[in-house]
Amino acid sequence: MRTVPLPRKLLNDYETMALDLHPHWWFFAAPVAALTGAIVVALTALATLDGDARRIVGWLLLAVIVVCAGWLLVRYVTWTTTNFAVTSHRLIYRSGVLTKKGVEIPLERVNNVNFHQSLFERMIAAGDLLIESAGLDGRQRFTDIKHPERVQNLIHAQIEAKNDRRITSDTVASGPVDVATQLERLAALRDRGVLTDDEFEVQKRRLLG
Repeated sequence: MRTVPLPRKLLNDYETMALDLHPHWWFFAAPVAALTGAIVVALTALATLDGDARRIVGWLLLAVIVVCAGWLLVRYVTWTTTNFAVTSHRLIYRSGVLTKKGVEIPLERVNNVNFHQSLFERMIAAGDLLIESAGLDGRQRFTDIKHPERVQNLIHAQIEAKNDRRITSDTVASGPVDVATQLERLAALRDRGVLTDDEFEVQKRRLLG
């Protein structure tokens, strides 16, 4: 299946993408099961019935198959336009084709990240993310997330990285006396992946300036 990434225009110039997910394939379970069941029933009916009964039942089952196929097509289009993204500064959820809905949570407002998996969901590496944040919404549930425990760890890592960048920026802005030491610290943060090359250069220019 061809995936559609989150549009770059939704990101700020200083923002980098850490994760961009479409829903887990379990998202298709219901329409695929319905379509498969309709086809099996249709083949069984055509093999056992004859005459007018076969023709009438055949047309009815054909209509059911068309409806199920349409359901699957709609679910696929929804899947391609649903994104759960984690950037260097926020969480972004977008869904919808003609009408759009979305959720954005700045990383500094994320209070807690939990995930929930049933036994079956653990077998297929799917689950739900429960994100608690400071604000009116309070708690958000995101379903059909691939490897939710990995996403949880990545969100925590991005929060820590953002905090490190803020501390580094505050340190540079305070005008430290030992420029060489601060440059070494910036280089260490860049090597650890906390700062991107562009962010390192910006902080370096501010320090040397």
